[in-house]
Amino acid sequence: MTPDEDPTADFLEEVRVSEPHWRRDRPAGEQAPERAERPERWGRTRAAGRAAAQAAPYLQAAALVAWLASGAFDDGSGPGDQSG
Repeated sequence: MTPDEDPTADFLEEVRVSEPHWRRDRPAGEQAPERAERPERWGRTRAAGRAAAQAAPYLQAAALVAWLASGAFDDGSGPGDQSG
């Protein structure tokens, strides 16, 4: 390979040629054209996730209260009770 043959430079030149004109000719600091606005793909899923995360402490507290209440009202006459 001679010093004039640089495969990387050749590749980059091919890429530059295939770029759209607005990418090649845009002055430094100028923004690219805006993309069309798309609706949020996961909007409903994220909203449901946020709602579940906000409700989680309340659901845990309700489960704890239900578990404590079930133990408080247990009269001990279940199928495993040996008294009697």
